[in-house]
Order: sequence, then structure tokens, then C-alpha cells
Amino acid sequence: MKSPTKTAPESGGGVAAVERALAILDAFTEQDHSLTLAQLAARTGFYKSTILRLAASLEKKAYLIRLADGGWRLGAAASRLGAVYQSAFDLGDIVEPVLQQVVAETGETVAFHVREGRVRISLYRVESPQRIRDHVRQGEHLPLEHGAGGKVLLAFTSGKGAESETIRREKVFVSRGDRIADLGGISAPVFGVGQKLIGALTVSVPLARMDEAAVARFRPAVLAHAAALTRTLGGDASIFPSAAPARGRHKV
Repeated sequence: MKSPTKTAPESGGGVAAVERALAILDAFTEQDHSLTLAQLAARTGFYKSTILRLAASLEKKAYLIRLADGGWRLGAAASRLGAVYQSAFDLGDIVEPVLQQVVAETGETVAFHVREGRVRISLYRVESPQRIRDHVRQGEHLPLEHGAGGKVLLAFTSGKGAESETIRREKVFVSRGDRIADLGGISAPVFGVGQKLIGALTVSVPLARMDEAAVARFRPAVLAHAAALTRTLGGDASIFPSAAPARGRHKV
């Protein structure tokens, strides 16, 4: 939820009235059946008179419906847009360009893992340009209990214990030699609408290149890209901590 402000949303080249109208629609969450005028004002920071004017236009186009008690709820046009989005949605279109960007920044192999029962799958993957790297085929099944990506997926699904609690708190995990003796990884969760876990963004690094300086560079990059993916997929990216140096207590 955005902090209240009495000014219109700002974006280069944007139209203020359109941005205000979109902010009103964006005020609704999955938990809201309807919102009162006061709630809309609190969530958007707009004056009630502004909301009423814009809501009337949105009502004409069926994006909002005014209820008998004076409240507002989303209309059929908003539902239709959601259906169109879902029909055209391809996770790979969103994830793969990010993986390529992370490889360009780190020089290491990057994968996007998802949980499937008791294993994790390397759903999308971009290889490091370096000759010595992690060799896993895209689509290959890997254990949940070992490796940075597996530990992250486990922590945000059924994981118990201090390690999972730490991962849930810090939103990132660094492993060294956990799945393969000479390989390490740095992983962070990616969420979607309703904070549903979508997968884990993981950088795989040979231990010969995984010194503390490398971890200090890669850890904030993984966090930042996981947060950006979460935001793009409709999740709340504010749960991710600001980039911080790696801590020394992670399992080796």
C-alpha cells in the first residue's frame, strides 16, 4: 500500500488523470469485496472529490460499480482485463530476460527453480559464459533439501526449523558445497499475486570463484532481481530487505 499523498502519481510523459484513475483501481486488493470512499481516499491519498469524479468515469466503462451503501467494487471490465492477461501470460517471457541480465552482471549461471512435489525443477536457465560452471540441464529435477534454490523453496512452502526461519526473514540464502562439493549458490524467492510463491532465482557459482567479495556482489543483485520479478508478477516487493553484505554464518 502506498503512503498517502495529495499529489498525482508522477511518471515521465504520463497523463495525470489516467494515472489517478489507475491508482484508484490499484487500491483494491484480493481481500477487498468493496471499498468505501474514505478507504479509497486513505489508500490513494487523493481528495474525495477527485475520487468521485474519476470513479464516475470508471463506472461508465464498467471498471467500477457503485453499491447501494455508497461503497465501490471492481466491475466486469476489470475482470475481463484480468482474463485477457491470464490468457496471454507466459512466465518465461518475464523470467528469461531477467536471467540473462543477471548472467551479464555476475558472469555466473542463473536458474529459476520451481517446486514440484518433493523435488525442484530448473524451469528456466541461462548458462555462464565461463568454461567452469554448474552443469544442469534445463528441466532437470534437483533435491529440495540441498542447494540454495531448494532451501529457499522449502523454506517458503513446508520448511521448518531455524534455517528455514532465517531464510523467511532474510529472503535470501547462501550455500557452499551443500549439493555438490565444489559448487555454491545464492538464491532468493519470487512471489506473485497474493504473495504466492512462484519460484526461486538462483545464481550458481563454483567455489573457486565464490570468495567473500563475490558473495558481497552477487547477494544484493539476486535480492534486487527477485524483488523486481516479484513486483512484475504482482507480488509485494517491499518485503525484500535492502541490499546488505553477506553474513558469515550460512551453511558451508
